[in-house]
Amino acid sequence: MNGVQLTSLAQELKLTNLTPEIDLDEIYVKTAEINRPALQLTGYLEHFANERVQIIGYVEYTYLMQLNAEERAFKYERFISSKIPCVVFSTMTRPSQDMIEMAQKYHVPTFVTERTTSGFMAEIIRWLGVKLAPCISIHGVLVDVYGEGVLITGESGIGKSEAALELIKRGHRLVSDDVVELRKVSDVTLVGSAPDITRHFIELRGIGIIDVKTLFGVESVKNTQSVDLVIKLEEWQRDKEYDRLGLKEEYTEYLGNKVVCHSLPIRPGRNLAVIVEAAAVNHRQKKMGYNAAEELYKRVQENIARKRQQK
Repeated sequence: MNGVQLTSLAQELKLTNLTPEIDLDEIYVKTAEINRPALQLTGYLEHFANERVQIIGYVEYTYLMQLNAEERAFKYERFISSKIPCVVFSTMTRPSQDMIEMAQKYHVPTFVTERTTSGFMAEIIRWLGVKLAPCISIHGVLVDVYGEGVLITGESGIGKSEAALELIKRGHRLVSDDVVELRKVSDVTLVGSAPDITRHFIELRGIGIIDVKTLFGVESVKNTQSVDLVIKLEEWQRDKEYDRLGLKEEYTEYLGNKVVCHSLPIRPGRNLAVIVEAAAVNHRQKKMGYNAAEELYKRVQENIARKRQQK
C-alpha cells in the first residue's frame, strides 16, 4: 500500500500516543499536506480534506474548551467521525477524556506533542514530503564531494565503484553504490539514498563486498544527499568530439527535474577521483556566480579587441 505507516510517523516525530489500543500499523498517511480543522469544528464540512493529518492547535483547542460539554461533544464527534487518519494536539494542549473516548469509538489515533503548532507543521510537512515524494531507482553511485551530491553513472564495470572508493579514501562520503533511490522532493530538488539492504556497502569486482562504514568509519558515509551534478562515465571514442570549454551546460532529467550532466571519457591513466573533485568544486563555483569558461572567453574577446585597436 502506498503511503507512510502511522507507526513510522509517530516514532519519527516523537508523538505521544493517547490511543495505544488502536493498531497504527494498519493506518497509512497518503498525502504530505496537513489540515487545521478550525472551520470543520464550527460545522463547515464542505471541501474537508479528511485524508490529511489533522492538527489541533491552541486556537482550535480554546474554541472547543469554551463550549459547553454537550455542544463540544456534538461538534467534536462530527469532526472525528469523518474518516480522518489521525489527530495531533500541539502547543501543550491535551484532549479531554470524552474526546479520547470518541477517538477510540471511531478508530482514530490521537497524539499530543509539546512543540508549537507552526514548528510542528513545518516538520511534519517536510518529513512527509520526503517520504511520499515520487521515487525511482537507477544504476549508479552517489557520493558527497565537498558538499555537492555527485551521481556517477555509466555502464556496468566501467569503474564507478572504484572511483567512489578512491573518493572515500580522499575524505568524501558514500551515499549509495550500485542502486540509488531518487526522490523528487520539489521541482528543483532530487534527494538520493541507498536501499536499506545495500546501505554503506560497495561491490568491487575481483574483491567482493566492502563495508565502507566499518573500514573507513562513520564519517565516510551519509544516508541521504541532494543530487547536484551527474557525471556519466563512458568509453573514450577517438572520433567523438568532447566539450573542452564548458560554455554551455548539458543536462539530464530525472522525474522531470533537470540536473547538470558531464560526459567523462575513460582512458587508462586518468585519475577519476581527482576529475570528479574538480567537477564538483567547479560546479559549486558556478553556483556562487563564477564561471571559469566564461572568464576565459571574456579575456579572449578583450585580447582580440585590443589587437584590433592597435592596428
